Amino acid sequence: MTLAIFDLDNTLIAGDSDHLWGEYLVSQGIVDAEGFKATNDQFYEDYLAGQLDIHAYQRFVLKILTEHPLEQLLRWREAFMAREIAPLMLPRAAELLAQHRAQGHFLLIITATNDFITQPIAEQLGVDHLLATTAGQDDSGYTGDITGVPCYREGKITRLEAWLADTGHDLAGAYFYSDSHNDLPLLRKVDNPVAVDPDPTLAATAREQGWPIISLR
Repeated sequence: MTLAIFDLDNTLIAGDSDHLWGEYLVSQGIVDAEGFKATNDQFYEDYLAGQLDIHAYQRFVLKILTEHPLEQLLRWREAFMAREIAPLMLPRAAELLAQHRAQGHFLLIITATNDFITQPIAEQLGVDHLLATTAGQDDSGYTGDITGVPCYREGKITRLEAWLADTGHDLAGAYFYSDSHNDLPLLRKVDNPVAVDPDPTLAATAREQGWPIISLR
């Protein structure tokens, strides 16, 4: 079964769910507005520049999960989905997913954003499976750190290869859609790389390599 693999943020949705989650927490007064926003914004700039310390960022963003009961976290997430994520859903992204689904392809989202944030988004998009950075949990709840390899840059390849080994899928004829130069390692690994509303670095690489460049906006 051919894999159709998709980045999530700024690819299938018109924004960055990770950064927006922080913005939502600030807007609701759940976290200290001034200090949290400045740090959240700096991490996002680091990501755009390809200089993100993914472990430091995940400790920052996951800390909130250790400080409140799960029931409260889920209520906030539901409101976040309605307020922040619903407006970012792209009709053309839904059409692209439907085209691959009609061809019998297996739809896979692979994202650096942690699974607490991305699981309901993937479910709403109707994909077959989600590979995301895994928010660590133990018997008492969220630990505030990640479990396993973060699903970021070369880590996406590591996580994908482990999943392939577990499931028996392979990359023959696979597609991968992304907006970000951070995904160049995986884009170079698949037979059908596609740049989606790409950042300048990815756009330049796509033109050099002759990769398709599309817009879902």
